[in-house]
This record gives sequence, structure tokens and C-alpha cells, in this order.
Amino acid sequence: MQEATGVLKEGFLVKRGHIVRNWKVRWFVLLQDKLLYYKIEGGKKEPSPKGRILLDGCTITCPCLEYENRPLLIKLKTKTNTDYFLECCSREERDSWALDITGAIHAGHPVQVQELHRMKNSFKLLENISLHHIVERMCDNSAGIKLTRNLEQGNSYKETFTGSALVDWLISNSFAVSRFEAVTLASMLMEENFIKPVGARSTEATRCGDLSEQFLDDSTALYMFAESSKKNISSKEELQFNISELSGTIVKQGFLVKQGHKRKNWKVRRFVLRADPAFLHYYDPTKEENRPVGGFSLRGCLVSALEDNGVPAGVKGNVQGNLFKIITKNDIHYYIQASSKAERTQWIEAIKPLT
Repeated sequence: MQEATGVLKEGFLVKRGHIVRNWKVRWFVLLQDKLLYYKIEGGKKEPSPKGRILLDGCTITCPCLEYENRPLLIKLKTKTNTDYFLECCSREERDSWALDITGAIHAGHPVQVQELHRMKNSFKLLENISLHHIVERMCDNSAGIKLTRNLEQGNSYKETFTGSALVDWLISNSFAVSRFEAVTLASMLMEENFIKPVGARSTEATRCGDLSEQFLDDSTALYMFAESSKKNISSKEELQFNISELSGTIVKQGFLVKQGHKRKNWKVRRFVLRADPAFLHYYDPTKEENRPVGGFSLRGCLVSALEDNGVPAGVKGNVQGNLFKIITKNDIHYYIQASSKAERTQWIEAIKPLT
């Protein structure tokens, strides 16, 4: 994936199809006036773009919550009213893409770009906090947040909690040290579709422009778990995964290309690196369910960069450049390709201390 001239940003995103509404990983290249996307075959970007999104007159929606199981979406609507849905692998990456695309759309309007920078910088994830871990704790039968039936404007809502109750719970469980921090965290739980507003008061607040004001620290604002959170938490298999391997702090995540073990074909996977316990899991980004398709413990693993000249031994399909290899303590070899030398170095440096 070589950089082209005039490129503002490039990388993997998951795109919804126009005719068949399936999801495919594509390599996106942001230019000043358009967003190009390419098909990846055998770990290589095809020479001609599969399509292009003209940015002139485009509107961007981020966060976009139209798909419950895909909370990390950006929606672009062109001036001809065509909708494009693009999924990122993390909140940080989504915000970065949204910022750069908005910058390209409003290149002649620096005030709007400045405002987006201000919003982005005022709303950062607190250090070392896993949203999945918080939701698990919230759902705990004994120590979790208490779900009650609440009334608002004559309507009854089952299994809900108030905004101020969640803020109190986050502080008492040491996830936040102040009400401001707790509101920021609660806003993120809502933005990532773990919780959702119910009733007029909390729903109306989500229409506010500033992300930090969309969650209300208020005893009359009602919220509940989103369906996707309940499904994930109630699933026995999912819980088993979380307790044994998925409970660690996320250290790094991103899209990488991986060689298959049996068919030796190359596919884009979303990799998630966790510490305590140290595991590397990979997910199929085209699938709805947020469950790993594979993963392994990093204890006793060896990780190293592969030679960039020619195709290294063990690599099939004439794939070369930015490759690295992980050998597990059971002597299973994983061949992985990053999109640049810098990205490969970052992954190797993040993995090594955990082996």
C-alpha cells in the first residue's frame, strides 16, 4: 500500500455495499476533493479504484448509530443523495477519519474545521479504561447498576436507570473521579451503542451538537442497555470468552492482512492486542457479531519483521513488503502484513513487551 501524491490519509475501512447490503473491507485513499476506494486481492491493492466518493457538497454524520451492531460508523451523504456507510476499527480511528474527511469537505471554511478540532480534543477516552469491562461490571447482578421501572410523562419504562444514577455508579466504582469525567464516560458508552436514551428528556439531548452535552447527569433523564450489549453480556459463550481472554486492557487495535493457516489466502482482519492477560485476537470485520475468529496467548511468543526484498519463506501468493511473523510457544506461525513500515514497527514494539 504505497502512498500517492496529494494523499491526505489512507487505510482500511469496512464499506456497506450499494446493491447487495453486505460489508466489505476496502482500502480508502482520501484526496482533497474525493475519497477513492480499492479492492484488495491477495494482500495487494488493485491498480484502479473500485469506486469514488466526490466530497463537494457532501455531508458527514459521525457518530452514526443507524446500525446497532456497528457503532463505529461514519455516514457520508453526497449531494446526489447517495449514502455511504464506512466502519472503522476503533473510536480513535473513526474520529481521525471524520476529522480529515470534514477538513477536506470544508477546506475553504477553516472555522468549521477548527470547531471539529475543539470537539475532538474536548472528548478523549480516559486512560486504561475498557468500555466493554465497564458494561460487564454494570450488568453484574450484585455490584452492577440497579435497573428499575421508571415513569416519564405518563409512560412506563422497564429495566432503566437515570443519568445521575449512572454518574454516581461510575464514581463509586472508581471509573471516574469527578462528575464531569463520569458524564464524559457515560457519553462514550452511549456513543458506542452500549447504552441508549429512552423517553423524551434524554432522547432530545442527543440532538445537541456538542458530544459532551448529549448525556444528562439528571434524575429525570432515562437510559437503558442497548440490545447489542444485552445480547453480548447474556450470551454464555461471550461471557466465557470475556472472562478467560478478553478481559485484558486493549493496548492496540487496527486492520492488518493475515495469511490463512489452511488455504494460505490473505484476508483483512481487525486485530486487538490486550494485556493482563496478554492475547492477540483477530475478528472478521465483515461479520455482524463482535466475536473473535481466532486468537492466541502471547506468552512465550517470538515476533520479528520479515525481509522486504522478495517473498519470505512461508509466505504464499507473492505477497511482499511490511510483513512480520509471530511464532507461538506451540510453534504455530502467523504471517501478518501491515500497511506501512511504520505501522509494522508499531505493532512489533507493542507486542514484544507482552511476550
